[in-house]
Amino acid sequence: MIFKDFKIKAAQNKDLALSIFSPVAKISFGILFLLVFQLSFAQDKKQIGNETVNVVKPYTPKISDASKIKEVAELDDEGNTKKEVIKYTIFSFPVASTFTPSKGKAEGVEKEKQALLFKNYATAGLGNYGTFIGELFVNHDLNDTDYLGGMFRHHSSQGGIKEVALEDRFYDTSLDLIYGSNGKNVSWNLDLGLQNQIYNWYGLPSDFGNILTPQEKRTLLSGINPQQSYNRVSLDGNIAFNESILNKMSLKYSHFADGFNSSENRFFAKPTIEFDVMESAVKTDLTVDYIGGNFEKNYIFNTQNLKYGLTNFGISPSFVMLKEDWTLNIGASIFYSMDNQDSSNKLFVYPKFNASYKVVGDLMIFYGGAEGDLKQNSYQDFVDTNPFLSPTLNIKPTDQQFDVFAGLKGKLTNTVSYNVKGSFINERNKALFRANNYSENNTNENYSFGNSFQVVYDNVSTLNFYAELKADFSDYVTFGVNGSFSTFGTDKENEAWNMPALKLNSSLDVTITEKWFAGAAVFYVGERKDYQTNTNINYIVAPSSNPTILKSYFDVNANLGYNYNDRLTAFVRANNMTGNGYQKWLNYPVQSFQLVLGANYKFDF
Repeated sequence: MIFKDFKIKAAQNKDLALSIFSPVAKISFGILFLLVFQLSFAQDKKQIGNETVNVVKPYTPKISDASKIKEVAELDDEGNTKKEVIKYTIFSFPVASTFTPSKGKAEGVEKEKQALLFKNYATAGLGNYGTFIGELFVNHDLNDTDYLGGMFRHHSSQGGIKEVALEDRFYDTSLDLIYGSNGKNVSWNLDLGLQNQIYNWYGLPSDFGNILTPQEKRTLLSGINPQQSYNRVSLDGNIAFNESILNKMSLKYSHFADGFNSSENRFFAKPTIEFDVMESAVKTDLTVDYIGGNFEKNYIFNTQNLKYGLTNFGISPSFVMLKEDWTLNIGASIFYSMDNQDSSNKLFVYPKFNASYKVVGDLMIFYGGAEGDLKQNSYQDFVDTNPFLSPTLNIKPTDQQFDVFAGLKGKLTNTVSYNVKGSFINERNKALFRANNYSENNTNENYSFGNSFQVVYDNVSTLNFYAELKADFSDYVTFGVNGSFSTFGTDKENEAWNMPALKLNSSLDVTITEKWFAGAAVFYVGERKDYQTNTNINYIVAPSSNPTILKSYFDVNANLGYNYNDRLTAFVRANNMTGNGYQKWLNYPVQSFQLVLGANYKFDF
């Protein structure tokens, strides 16, 4: 063994080693000897065979294994010889030049002609049915901040609808005077409004006078004076602050009266407080809404005076949160309503929440929410919707408990936008227009011959789907179309009277040339339902309890205009081009094809 031979030789040469090595070497050698001796003592005395083990492992190259080959460019001795110096000599002589430089001229940019803007205009037009329209708007700057303006409007027609037995002309005239100021920190304006309207209850039932003799019918018709007039006086004020916790405030007072001694007063105030808290905008709307009025008679007995008076106090706090692609508007509305006639007071609480999320930037935005409101109904608002009401109404507010909605809006392209929305609305005491029952007595009021409408209230739930598409194909062509489909559920009434399930609207505006322009508008209104019966005791046939279905109608309007110059424009308008004398309200056919020729003139003082 290797270790045994090592021990023998170490013993034989012990003396020689000690004599040669230095003391330090002796100590080191001793330590090494002890370690080797201990290792040899621990070995097993059995012989250990010699074996060769080959470990095979696939070669895995590494970057460090690669060696960079150093290349040294070889120099060609022939090409590397010293270059000779070459001397050049130029022989110059004068040459006559015929070049004459011209003065540079900048390329001109063709500027588009700026359209002249005028602060005032006047419009007038004449048409069939004795139609006249007129508008006048004037505005004058008193100084750098204050201004004064006014607007006059008139629209009238002498009537002439076929198969209408009563007078059907109408007049609508209004005047608004405006004074305002746009200061650095405060902006405000005052608007004094006057309006006079004259309508006629010309819509008699199709079977009116069937139980009368021809002479009795002619006598009865000649004694009916269907005229009704409405008069309005209003004073509106608005003020806005640029740097104030009171952001803005609106005030409105209006007095509304008719030709049957009915009157209504309304006062409305809405200050808005707005401030920021931790980068969130906090907004609070305060509302005071008073309405009071009376009708001289009721419809059934024509003797009882009808009075109403309501005051609503409301507060609507909300705040806006912005987080990445989310926008949240969270709030609530609280209203306290006081009935001044029967001393009954009620408290209403409504949600006020809406949110939006940018799914794909501005291309697709999801939005949704839930809102509610206490809507103050008024005689004036009802007349604006339906001027053929009898002056015998019951006025009370509508409790819109909630309006839950969700939809998508955005852009299909840079010039085409869309909006799709679905909603569910639940309302208590929703106002519905329904035809009045009638008789054929010559002692009736002029609106009691089946030619007027009443307002009924019911709890109505509405499921609505709405879609809209707008396109600006260019600076010269714009197009829009929208439609809604609704289903209604009622509590007491058999139907949601005069509420169409389907409505469609479309418009197109085209700038043909610099001088010519045109436009068109199309709308469709689906079927509606109404109910009316003859209560005359001499009526031979029993009245039907089935509702009357008003047919759907399709209306096409178009206009064509010519800009004679920057100031003068001529136009022609065609309405109801299909010539369909449809009924917008029961027993009330509209004027068929209408044509108006007119001009507009713009000017400055």
